[in-house]
Formats: sequence, structure tokens, C-alpha cells
Amino acid sequence: MAAVVSPDRVARHAVTRLSALLWDVDGTLAETELEGHLPAFNRAFASVGLPWRWDRDTYLRLLAISGGRERLAAYLIEAEGEVPAPSRLDALVAAKQAHYAALVAAGELGLRPGVARLIRQARDAGLTQAIVTTSSRRAVEALARGVLGELRHAFSFWICGEDVSAKKPHPEAYQLAHAQLARSADSVLVLEDSGNGLAAASAAALTCLVSLSQASAQEPPERFAAARAVVDSLGDRQAPLSLLRGPDCPTGQVNLAWLERLLPH
Repeated sequence: MAAVVSPDRVARHAVTRLSALLWDVDGTLAETELEGHLPAFNRAFASVGLPWRWDRDTYLRLLAISGGRERLAAYLIEAEGEVPAPSRLDALVAAKQAHYAALVAAGELGLRPGVARLIRQARDAGLTQAIVTTSSRRAVEALARGVLGELRHAFSFWICGEDVSAKKPHPEAYQLAHAQLARSADSVLVLEDSGNGLAAASAAALTCLVSLSQASAQEPPERFAAARAVVDSLGDRQAPLSLLRGPDCPTGQVNLAWLERLLPH
């Protein structure tokens, strides 16, 4: 009787050109925006006696601005009509980061479907993986400890907001990551969820798969025209993905062999 070979093993052996995965964090690894950052901002406002409470629609609008600090500064200008003092902004950002870390530590966030599976497949296949975000290192550390767990060791390095002078959609973060990889661009694949993230990856001449999050699913579809494929998740057996654009994915799960098909020919 012939031995049964698992689909994951087939996927690993089928990969010949894919050498590295670059992972965005917020919305890509976990549904952090609406389930983590939004309540953390509101708790920070309450903790210092401010009357503001951002609803979902307000936060979705503010997400057009990359970076929590920048998002907060823009809102303060909008609400008060003047640029906030740096010390006040620092205090609010610190309070928000503390509340976000507490939410993660309390188990309020989890990895999106298929994320853990794909990280393991890539690790087992010997691919280099890195985190590329323009969120703060403190926020990434909180998520790594509380949600990634042992999978955090699968990432060779992190590029975070403190490492760049310009945040997404500027390509600097992906340019830095690509330079550190020292790999051909046509063997590297980026996983993103937002229009800003896709724009950053595209401007760095890197192939990008978009896995829409709760937040980015509200963006106009034309924002994702440059993506090689668009899905609603990476998919698991219990929760297969929906393919919005890209090559057929008959397993209902993003695996390494399917990612290989997205690379430039």
C-alpha cells in the first residue's frame, strides 16, 4: 500500500524559488486594530479623564493614517484645533500601549486563521521569516509574548516603527527588510492586510498577498489592485479561505506551494 503524504509535506517539497516571507503585524497576524488598538485607545482616554470614545467608524476613518501616534495626533488637531504638546502625546501613547499590552496578556487577541499553520510550514521548510511593521516595537513585543508564543522564534528579525523615518505606505520598512535578507526580490513574498501595507510592499518592488482583515475589508477594492492575490484569510480546514482574486486555491488554505505560484515568472 502506498504511503500517504500530507498536503503540508507536499507543499514544502514543491517550493523551489520562495526563500522568505515578510509578515505585517496589525490585521495580518491578528485582528489587532478593532479588537486591540481601538479599545486600548478608548481605555487610555478614560484613564486620563478625556471625554472621547472612538467608535468603529471613527477608527476605520483614522486608519488611513499609519501609526498610532500619528493617528492620535491627527485626531487631537481635529478635536482641539491645535497641535498637541509632545509631552501630552507621549503620555497618551504610553497609556494606550499599556492598555494594549494588558488586553493581549488577558488573552483578548488570537492569531488569524491559518497564520500559525503557515508560520510553521515556512519554518519547517527552512524559509527566512521576518516581521515588517511600522507599529511600535513595544506593541509587537506584547503580541509576540501573548499571542505568538513559541512561534516568535520563527522570525529572524523585526523591522518596527522605531527603525524607519517614514511609515507605510512609504516603502522604507520593506526596503530595509529586503536589504537585510540579501535575497532576490522575486523569491520574497510579503503578507499584508491593508492598502497602505500593499502600497509600501509594491513601492519596494516586492510581491504581496493581501489577506483582508475586519478593518481593511472596508477599504475600496481598487486599493488592492497591485496585489498578486487577495483572500479573506489564510484558511484552515475548519475555516477555508474565500479567494477574491488570484490563482485557484483548491485546498482552501494558503500553503507554500500556492505562494510559490504568486511569485513573478
